[in-house]
Amino acid sequence: MISRRNIRVKVMQTLYSYTSSLDTDKPLDPQKTLRQHFSQTRSLMVYVVHFLTEIARYAEKDAFRKSHKYIPSEKDLNVNTKLAGSNLLWQILDLNEVKIAFKNEKTEHLIDEELVRKIYTQLTTSQQYLHYINIQQQSLQEDRKIFEYIFNDLMLDNEEFVAHIEEIFSNWDDDGEMIVQSVAAFIRKPQAAGFQQIITADKEQFAVNLLKTAIDKEDYLLTLITPKLKNWDPERIALLDMVLMKLGVAEFLYFETIPPKVTINEYIDLAKDYSTAQSGHFVNGILDNIHKELVEEGKLKKKDFRKS
Repeated sequence: MISRRNIRVKVMQTLYSYTSSLDTDKPLDPQKTLRQHFSQTRSLMVYVVHFLTEIARYAEKDAFRKSHKYIPSEKDLNVNTKLAGSNLLWQILDLNEVKIAFKNEKTEHLIDEELVRKIYTQLTTSQQYLHYINIQQQSLQEDRKIFEYIFNDLMLDNEEFVAHIEEIFSNWDDDGEMIVQSVAAFIRKPQAAGFQQIITADKEQFAVNLLKTAIDKEDYLLTLITPKLKNWDPERIALLDMVLMKLGVAEFLYFETIPPKVTINEYIDLAKDYSTAQSGHFVNGILDNIHKELVEEGKLKKKDFRKS
């Protein structure tokens, strides 16, 4: 689920926090901090799926509430609960991995019931929903369509929902796009749930190794970076830019299957997205110069990962 870009973001954030904490009485444990970043991604994924299922299940609550009015109308007694009983919903809720994830993450305590009700009410007035409940036979394909409509149009396009997510999860800006793709894939194939393994073993090892290398080899990395700064005072360079350059050079030297071009492009993009307006150009220039020097000195040992 987590891409190499997301991994680099989390390693970058961890290294930045760790470096900043070195001047305090309680420096951070970098490996623990990195694990917490991955845990936040897992929590976000689980919560979004849980919120989606709560909207689908709300028809049951709506039917119960209306049927228990003091004097219920005929309409109150005939609330359509087709969505709450849909095959797709119960495919999701019956998955043991989903049950464990909901329990472990304690997502039920975070659910905004009023927001669920608002979105459900909006759903029941839509043409998509009216079409769905008027189809006579249960259809997994139609279930997917209505779930995709709820997710894409009523949740993601809802400013109140996005604000709700941002308030709970500080990593939404970093992980949102990936989570959207993952939830969309999950709606299509819920049996392929991956809540308990948000990151594969090989990607997790890459993250751990990259962080550890940047910390353990910091002095040597700086001997390569500092001479390229020329008129720049290393202490006045944005800390985040320095973190990105250390990670980039670490990849050059110690991750032999990652092409240098990929490394440079990734850290240019991160500099543009997370640092100052000039950082992309600055990081590009430094990393490109160091790469050329390493090649000239025969210090760059790369191999084609497709042949390894």
